[in-house]
Amino acid sequence: MTCPRTSPRDGLTLSRIAAGMWRLMDWKMSEQALRGYIDDCLALGVTTFDHADIYGGYAVEEAFGKTLKTHPSLREQIELVTKTGIALVSPNRPEHRLKHYNTDPTHIRDAVERSLRNFNTDHLDLLLIHRPDPLMRFDEIAREVEQLKRAGKIRAFGVSNFTPAQFQAMNTFTPLATNQIELSPFRTDTITDGTLDQLQGIGVPPMIWSALGGGRLFAEGNDAAARVRTVASEIADRHDVSMLTVIYAWLLRLPSDPIVITGSQRRDAVRDAVTATELQLDRQEWFAILEAATGNEVA
Repeated sequence: MTCPRTSPRDGLTLSRIAAGMWRLMDWKMSEQALRGYIDDCLALGVTTFDHADIYGGYAVEEAFGKTLKTHPSLREQIELVTKTGIALVSPNRPEHRLKHYNTDPTHIRDAVERSLRNFNTDHLDLLLIHRPDPLMRFDEIAREVEQLKRAGKIRAFGVSNFTPAQFQAMNTFTPLATNQIELSPFRTDTITDGTLDQLQGIGVPPMIWSALGGGRLFAEGNDAAARVRTVASEIADRHDVSMLTVIYAWLLRLPSDPIVITGSQRRDAVRDAVTATELQLDRQEWFAILEAATGNEVA
């Protein structure tokens, strides 16, 4: 079993399952343990690692980069995805008086340079704008992105949490490789609001975060979660896979060919996600999960 790959654009190739590093500092891994985690992901064909400059209070990139510095051969085996544009109030950024967004070209340039230093690398495989900024100037961002590409500092560029209109506007000025969006059985608005239709139409795969609803799947006392667990478990029994594999397969069944981000340090969770790339739910199984999540059959 190995994870399949996809090629969004600009020659970029990513694994269909990406390892999310958001909670890396909470995992309290030693450098040796992180190396083992990366090796286990690579053994499954998971080569894409999703970051953001703000993760861990601006600490995750550097922690990950220490492992890359100690084991430089890892860099050529993986794809580094990171995001910028959110400015947190943090001891690591004393100049921030309040949380805000910043997509000024100078901020993007400085963020890329800092990420390169953090990761101990000369290029990022994919840079994303983390959240749409009401003050963003699409043309200015595009010019900076193209300069970063020409300098070899980023290979491809995309966005995260953008509406279809925002994506279209940005894509007019510079080609986008993805829109990283929240999607799960408990957050399905992007299925119907045109986000996935737009991406499918131009052949750009979304990246999906919070695939398990931020842990909501396991919540007690939540009727929707209980219904989804029941239905997903029944489907899992028929296919002899885990319930988590069924949820990941539900997302991967979408015709926009998404890349799904895991957020767990558990190897079994990553393996469940990779197994989902080989499981094709039929239409009635897919809609059974949707019905369980919403509590209503389709119209």
